[in-house]
Amino acid sequence: MTAVHHKIPKDDKLSTFLKDKIDEKIKDLENDKKELVGIFGKTGAGKSSLINAVIGEKNLLPSGSIRACTSVMIKVEANMQSENYEVDIEFITKEEWHNEVHTFLGRETVLEVYDEKLSALYGDEWKNKSSEELMDDKYFEEIKEFLSSKTPKNLKCGSAEELSEAYVTFASSGGNYWPLVKYVTVKVPKKDLLQHVTLVDLPGTGDRNKSRDEMWKEVIGSCSTVWIVTDINRAASEKEPWEILERTCSLMGNGGQCQQIHFICTKTDLIDKDEKPAADVCAESKEEVRKHFRNLTKVERHFGHGDYFEVCTVSSTEFLKKNRLEPENEIPKLQKFLQNVNDCHSETKNYVSGALGILSLIQGTRSREPGKKAEVCNELEEKMRRELEKINRTMDKAHKALEKCLSEGVETSKGTSERVLRPIREHDDKGGFYRILKCAVERNGSYKSQKADIEIDLNNDIASCLTDCIDEGFNKTFPNDGKTGPFYGAINAFSLDTERLKQKYKDVELQLTFLKTEEETIKMEINKCVRKEKKKVYNSVYTTIDEIMKECYKKAAACSGQGMLQRMRDIIEKHVQDPNMFERAKDVMLRELTALKEKSLKTLEETMQKSIEMSIKTAGDSIPDVTHELVFVGKCYNKLNESSDEETSLI
Repeated sequence: MTAVHHKIPKDDKLSTFLKDKIDEKIKDLENDKKELVGIFGKTGAGKSSLINAVIGEKNLLPSGSIRACTSVMIKVEANMQSENYEVDIEFITKEEWHNEVHTFLGRETVLEVYDEKLSALYGDEWKNKSSEELMDDKYFEEIKEFLSSKTPKNLKCGSAEELSEAYVTFASSGGNYWPLVKYVTVKVPKKDLLQHVTLVDLPGTGDRNKSRDEMWKEVIGSCSTVWIVTDINRAASEKEPWEILERTCSLMGNGGQCQQIHFICTKTDLIDKDEKPAADVCAESKEEVRKHFRNLTKVERHFGHGDYFEVCTVSSTEFLKKNRLEPENEIPKLQKFLQNVNDCHSETKNYVSGALGILSLIQGTRSREPGKKAEVCNELEEKMRRELEKINRTMDKAHKALEKCLSEGVETSKGTSERVLRPIREHDDKGGFYRILKCAVERNGSYKSQKADIEIDLNNDIASCLTDCIDEGFNKTFPNDGKTGPFYGAINAFSLDTERLKQKYKDVELQLTFLKTEEETIKMEINKCVRKEKKKVYNSVYTTIDEIMKECYKKAAACSGQGMLQRMRDIIEKHVQDPNMFERAKDVMLRELTALKEKSLKTLEETMQKSIEMSIKTAGDSIPDVTHELVFVGKCYNKLNESSDEETSLI
């Protein structure tokens, strides 16, 4: 298409339009966005070994005796440009770290999560220094990239094992620099399985650092698939995997775009086969997990009743030994799943489809005779008007249904303050709870302690009073399959009926082919936009609550001295019981929903109107002959369609 671009003259409106279209297609191909597969699991569950086994790299991610860091996110993707094993280490900014350290040291007692971070980087030295002294460049001599905050630190190695040893100090709790790391990207050479897929080893919770916490939420919300990893011996009874699933389902479901959840039971090689055959243990474990999952009503509200949950059993150890695999070792099944995701995601078909449309328009412009241009345009524009009205009616109906859910939710939410306040009322001050609550209000209402088994997330608890009431209705409006419902489905149903018009107006058949490809492209782009923006619509409840509560936390954080615990509680209680808070959240969500509807309709109308104008109404001079290119691309398009049908039948 680059060669065709150079052939087209620059001196008329149609030529400029064609060149812009070709540039768009090339840019789309170059900026191919990868599918994300998020992987959760507690330390020791076998996440690293599973990733190593699935991609066929035994020593890539450290496991076993090296304790994984609970805060650092690790992305694993293909290195398609080099034969090297590479890692990019992205740091938080020095300003962010200074703010954290200043907060840590400004407390009466440094809580355990802060102690761990400071000790990792400074040893015991931090205990006798100010936050300004701890910013001295001498502490960061080996990580100049942290000081510049412009480019990630890049390491290149010849083998997976060398790379693992090189970056472990940045990604494990045994290293020095993990408190400064935002995320790590590991690049494995020539892994076709990962060409369009990125595996992300995710912490089970967010982080105190704002940018790292925001990235954690953003990545979870962008995952199309999530794997929950746990030891098969405790698959159904282990508490943490189910807590992770319930804690993150709002980020994955209505607040995200996850379509598949895989619960992966690891270490099947450790099953005591003398007591019971491994196949029987695996089958029983799968059924126990499914039974437990069916009781998770919160997850169901976000995902509906579709076929999106699957249980797998694996042994990474046995797979990497390359011995004969037992049927219950389902790593090949996971590899096949990733390959299908990789193949179906490929932008190649979209590029070829767009190229076919552009070449059809170029060739059609060369051969076009006067014909019945006005009649064709009238039919197309009238059809578009009717189709847009149909979409508008469908979306309006969905808007009213969601508004009703929200109104009912607002009334229900007004009586739920006791539920929200329970976490800060149930503790007396004998254990120093005032320090924990003070920490929470300084962190915008959130605090988690693994050692004390205390978790506070006031903003989320307040927001969930309303979102719990609308989750089911929101999921019906925006199903996670991204294809059906009153937004996705209505947009996908839009059609100018170009195939029928081709039979009626043979003289503009090639132009109508272009319009058909443009129609498919813009529908796909709008639905991508809807998938992204619907997360903003859903999360607007949380962001509204977050904004309203800032003043509350500021006042509570200013409390000190005797009786500060009760004063903090009183301030929080007063704000939580504000009856207008949920009304404001409702209004913001409805405005966001209206804006999404209007943007979708406007984009569809303007894009198709311009395409009709340029393909049917506009004449072009000196348009090149692209007969050869059109025939070649047409064959490629047909071949890709055949391959796509075969791939779809495998999923």
